[in-house]
Order: sequence, then C-alpha cells, then structure tokens
Amino acid sequence: MYRKSIDMTQNVAGSKYGVSKEQLRRLMDARGHDGLQRLQEEFGSVEDVCHRLHSHPTEGIGNSPEELELRREAFGVNQIQPKAPATFLQLVLRALKDTTLIVLQVAAILSIVLSFFHAEDSVAHSAPDDPSKAAVDEKEEQAPPWIEGVAILVAVVVVVLVTAFNDYSKERQFRGLQSKIEHDHFFSVMRARNILQVPISEILVGDICQIKYGDMLPADGLLIQGSDLKVDESSLTGESDHVTKSETTDPLLFSGTTVMEGSGRMVVTGVGVNSQAGIIMTLLGATDKSKESKEKGSVKVQNEEKSNKSVLQLKLTKLALQIGYAGSAIALLTIVILVVKFSVKTYVLEKRKFSVKHINSFVHFFIIGVTVLVVAVPEGLPLAVTISLAFSVKKMMKDNNLVRHLDACETMGNATTICSDKTGTLTTNRMTVVAANVASTMYRTLPKYEALPSNVAELIVLAICINTNYTSKVVPSDNPGELPKQIGNKTECALLGFVMDLGRNYQTLRNAYPEDKFVKVFTFNSARKSMSTVVSLGTGGFRIFTKGASEIVVKRCAYILNKQGEVTRLSMEEQKRLEKDVIDRMASEGLRTIGIAYRDFVPFEGKMNQMRISKTPDWEEEDAIVSNLTLLGILGVEDPVREEVPDAIRLCERAGVTVRMVTGDNVNTARSIATKCGILKPGHDGLVIDSKEFNQRIRDEKGEVSQRLLDQVWPRLRVLARSSPQDKYILVKGIINSKSGTASQVVAVTGDGTNDGPALKMADVGFAMGITGTDVAKEACDIVLTDDNFSSIVKAVMWGRNVYDSISKFLQFQLTVNVVAVTIAFVSICIISDTPLKTSD
Repeated sequence: MYRKSIDMTQNVAGSKYGVSKEQLRRLMDARGHDGLQRLQEEFGSVEDVCHRLHSHPTEGIGNSPEELELRREAFGVNQIQPKAPATFLQLVLRALKDTTLIVLQVAAILSIVLSFFHAEDSVAHSAPDDPSKAAVDEKEEQAPPWIEGVAILVAVVVVVLVTAFNDYSKERQFRGLQSKIEHDHFFSVMRARNILQVPISEILVGDICQIKYGDMLPADGLLIQGSDLKVDESSLTGESDHVTKSETTDPLLFSGTTVMEGSGRMVVTGVGVNSQAGIIMTLLGATDKSKESKEKGSVKVQNEEKSNKSVLQLKLTKLALQIGYAGSAIALLTIVILVVKFSVKTYVLEKRKFSVKHINSFVHFFIIGVTVLVVAVPEGLPLAVTISLAFSVKKMMKDNNLVRHLDACETMGNATTICSDKTGTLTTNRMTVVAANVASTMYRTLPKYEALPSNVAELIVLAICINTNYTSKVVPSDNPGELPKQIGNKTECALLGFVMDLGRNYQTLRNAYPEDKFVKVFTFNSARKSMSTVVSLGTGGFRIFTKGASEIVVKRCAYILNKQGEVTRLSMEEQKRLEKDVIDRMASEGLRTIGIAYRDFVPFEGKMNQMRISKTPDWEEEDAIVSNLTLLGILGVEDPVREEVPDAIRLCERAGVTVRMVTGDNVNTARSIATKCGILKPGHDGLVIDSKEFNQRIRDEKGEVSQRLLDQVWPRLRVLARSSPQDKYILVKGIINSKSGTASQVVAVTGDGTNDGPALKMADVGFAMGITGTDVAKEACDIVLTDDNFSSIVKAVMWGRNVYDSISKFLQFQLTVNVVAVTIAFVSICIISDTPLKTSD
C-alpha cells in the first residue's frame, strides 16, 4: 500500500515531535475503514504514531515536568474552556425584564413625569370635597410630588440587585461544583513504566491510557491493544449499535464515547479543543473560543435553566402566577372603582368638563392600582426557594452529596423508597478472601501455598493473576501501619490479596503474561457474570481461565481436582452437593463466593479434561469455549457491613422510607447482609427473591411485565438477588407507576455500573457512586455520593425535607402578609378612595 511520507522537519514551531496536532486532528476526523486506511497511508501503524510522539506502547511517556510542559505547548491541554458565564450587568438586564418590574418602572416614570406637569390653578378649580384631589394636595404639603416615583424606582433597583446577585452566586457555585467533578475524576495512564492515576484535565497527547468497561473516554486516541472491545459512539454518530474496535479493523477511539465491553490500551492523539468532543462543542458555541452561533448558545443556556427548575419550583411559580392574576384583577377593579367614582362625582354630579388637570388624579389612581398589584404578588417567593435550595446544596456537599441537578435536593425530601446496591454502599467495599474450598478441601483459615497440591497451587495462582483486569492492583499504603491500598475492582483486589497471602507476587506473573499476548478475553458483564482469558501454552495449545459467580462457574464445569490434585469427573449430583454444602453455606455467612476454573485445548491426546484440537478454535463461539471446565476452587470473599448503616436504616424506617437491597450476589449472601443491616427483621414478612423468581412473578402468559402482578410483589420486596440492570429498571419503573397505594411513590436508586444508567434515569433521584461508579452512571445520575456511603443518602433525605419545611414556613408568612395587605388596600379604596399602603412600601 502507498504510504505517504511526512517531512520530519515540517513540525509545529519549536516542537521536537514528528507529527503536528493538525495532522492528528485530520486523522481522527475519519471513521471506521476510512480512518484505518488514512492511518496506514499517512503514518503506517499505531506503533509508528507512538514513535513519532516519542511514546512507548507499553512504557508510556516520560514523567519529567519539562517533557510534560513540551507536550502541552505542542498539542494543548485536555481542557475545554466553557462559554463565559453571564456578567453581573447581563444578569441585571435579565432581571429587569420581569413583567411585574416593567409595570413598576412604567408607573414610576409616569409618576415622575406627571409630577412636574401641574397647572398653577389645578387646586383652585378642583372641587373642595374631591377626595382624590385632597389626597394629592395632602401629598404636596407633605413631600415633593416626585418622591413616590423615585421611591418606586429605588424599590425596583433593590429587587433587581438582589435577584441578580443571587443568580450570580448560584452560577458561580454550580460552576465550582462542575469544576470539582472534573478535577476529582482520575484516569489510569502509563508514564515512565508506572501506572498513575491522573486527573483527566492532565492527560496529554502521547499518554498511554488503560481503558476498560464503563469508561467514558476523556480524549481521542488509537487502540494499541484491545480485548473484546466494544464502544458506544451514539454521542457522536447517533447510532445505538455498539462498534467493535480492534487494532486491525478499527483502532480509532473518540472522546465522549463509552466503553461498553472489554478493555485495552490506547495512545492519546487529541485533547481539549482538538478532540472530537471539543470540536463539536466549539461548533455548537458552547466553548469560550467559539464566536459563532450566539443565538443557539443563548437558547441552550435558557433551556438548561428551564430544565433545572424542580417540581416544587414549578408549582410555586404557578402559584405566584395565579396570585399575580388575582392581584391584577383586584388592581384593575380598584382602578375602575376609583375612576368611576371620580368620573361620576366630577362629570355627572358636579357637571364639570374634562380638563388636562384631571390627568394627575387618573395617574394617582393608576399608582394605587399598581400598589395593590405589587402587594398581591409574592416577590420574595422565588428568591426564598432559590436561597433555600442553594443553602441545602452547599450543606449536602459537606455531607458527601454532590448535587448535579437542583431539583434532586428537594425531591429527596419526598422519597418513600430507596433501592440500594450492596457492595460499597451498605458494605465497606474492602474485600478479603476469608474462606476457600480448593482441591475438594474446605479451609476456614487461608491455607499456605505448600499445603496445597503443587499443580493446584500453581494453577489457581496463575488463574487469578492472569484472569483479572491488570488495572486492579494491591499497593502498599502511603501511611505506614495501614492496610494495603486496593486500586480497581475490589473483588479482584481481594483475589490478588489471596495470592499475596499464599506468598506469591502477582506482578511477576503478569509481567510474564503481558496483555498484548492474550489470545482472547471474554470480559465481565452483567449477562455473563464471569470473566475468561485465553492464553497460549506454547505447544500449539491454549488454556482458558474463568472466574465468576460460583454457581454459574460450577454449572459450566465437567471436572474437578481432588485432594491429591488429580482430575475427576464432576457429576450433576456432585454439583448440587457443592452448591448446598459449600456455596450456600458460605453465602449464609455473608460471603460472596467466586468460582475459579480452567480448560486446556491441546493438539495431542491428553488427559480426560483436555480437549484435542486440530486447528485454532473459533473464539467467538463463547458457549462452546467456556464449557466442560475443570473446577480449581471456590473462594469466599467477605465485605463487612459499614458500622453506620444499621443506624441509618433504622432512621429511614422512622422517617417512613423503605430500604430495598438490589444486588448481584446470590440469595443467601444477600439475605445475610440484609439481616445484618436491618433491612430484614425477625418476624417480618419481607420478601427475598432472586432474579429468576422475580421475573416469574411479574410476567404474564405472554412473557410481558404486568403492572398488576408487579404491584403484588414490590410492597413486600426487601431483597432482590442476582439482579440484572434490566431487573433494577423494571422494579424502579414499576414502583413509580404503581397505583396500588393511596399515595404515589418517590423512588431513589443507587448505581455504579454502565448498565445502571437506565434505572438511574428512570428514578426520581439517581445516586451514582463517586469512587467506584463509571462515567456513564455519573452522567445519568442526579447526585454523586463522593464516599459511596448509604448514610450519605439518609442525609440527602434530611436536607430535602429541610427545604420543604423552610419553604412552607416562608409561604405561610408571605401569603398571610399578602392577603391582609390586599384586603386592607381594597377595603380602604372602597371606603375612602385611597389606600394607606404606598407602592414604595
């Protein structure tokens, strides 16, 4: 194939790199096969791009400050400057557009102008018993005629300044929260042979990023090595189908897209405004650099503000409008009464002719009507709601609740149900292997490496080290004396800890089996509930390691290793015995059980558990590949309940909030943890079922979900085990749509995985885990739990109820004042043709 040569001297001014950001940007503009062809024509391969960027595919870039600064100067930083916020003056002008304030401004200007429009004999020709003129004369004796108009303008200025300042403060606060989200989000990159967690804003072109299931890509890049990688590019293309990525067919990865399956490594080629997400935002006018589409930008801002209005705010706005309409009607009636009384008295009874001098009286009547209108409209109500919400949001931030949508704060005050995950939310997410069944032997305390049959010990260590994500690590703590730090998937960290307890170094084995040497990886997802990795045996054969939910792994096994480490057949009866005596017993003690197995494919006649092959198997036939496995062992992983959770759940019950556990663990483990937490209590008829039974109960003869059947299940449901994201979505939707109770249900849901997105969106309030949650979950949620702790959810309920209490108290005060004031004003007008209240009051 023709390969276009690039003159290495034609680089960016002052750059030492063999490629410019413009060339990389043109490369990433292509898609699919066109992108691969452009890559091959202009650069050759992904490795050639790495070479030009002075980046090693496995060791990454250097980590010296000088080199990092050079890359920032040559390719830019991974930050997209947002559109400049509205200035204080713009907010003032926006506040002045309020209808009520416009009425006040018009009245004030008319009052000031007409106050100087007096004929010298206006008083002399007025009727002595004219109450309106007498009121004007009295005013002229007490104060200059223009004082009332000026007072109205002063009142308008005060209201505008307070409103603008509040909007300005709120905008600054939410930009600060957004900035915190960005700076608290870290990504795994390889620099100077070390895996580092760096903020996404510090990712640079040339960085080698480790990507995995659930990640939202922070920059454009090229895939160096991938395992079963599928990406959701709907944010760019609008197509919902997942795109398969590989080094040989489609290596282009784009910022803003989401990894739905698999894992891999990519070299970063575009950051910030030079990435695909940055280019789109610039075109939309959403960045500071964009000068076009200003009208679209303003429409977008207005839409965002509108979407941030909560249910309570909408109700209060509607109430304010209704009061405003009533006030307008009374004000209009007031003006009509005053004008009619004055006209009848002056033109009918006294038979005087219309004079320009009478305009002053009509203006005074108009001002009195405006006074009634201003008194009727609760000006301070929207301001009180905003201040109350902003105060609660600030307090919730201190309680580890990062509020992304303002309405979520108050909605939590009405929550009646919380559907919570188990791992990390109700438990500490500090997992440890505390029991094991290896080589048909039960160990209540962890065995020594030497105590196990040599072949079994070697296989189980190899299975754990290879068949775990390489981003999962156990590293020494920064503080001496503390437990080692677990990075990545906590269950995998527990397994790695087990390897370390056996006295083996998992990193040494990983170095011997680098990821780019893997033949095939079946990554973990909610459908498989397992992970499998295929490696070459070096003799023309292959070995597959599998780990996952123990009952699922055991059902795929046809063989087991006995106490001597010899292979024996695993019958159906033996499978049931294992499930009853080992899995269920561990689960009843609150342990999560992980099954570990393997299978060999060899080009010769081997042992009975080895499959003879004449050619490379079709690795896409997953069901055939991951079957007839040999069981190595079942490990019991403990995740202790958080100390504060039982008290928090008791507090929820007293507050009328029902807590339901929705977990992927088996029924026995889930029941044990739920009992420890206080979700299940002795003597109560709380329902504990798994996904299979749940779907049998809620689906009709056609296999479709029936709301009637679901209404018979969810009121008693306390634990849903082995649940899939679809089960969680169905449960949440069913509770929200239920009509079985007297009151509608308000549901809060926790989630951390990519597939939890639909349930988080469906829920009235979605909580994403700030530590273990994926980018997709955080994008779909309303509140981010920065500590992944259930007790923080209870604090969100408390602050939500505080908002309601504060607003109800203010509403009681405001409406009392308004009704009394309007009544006094109207009655006074009907009796003495004037009001004791002035507009300036």
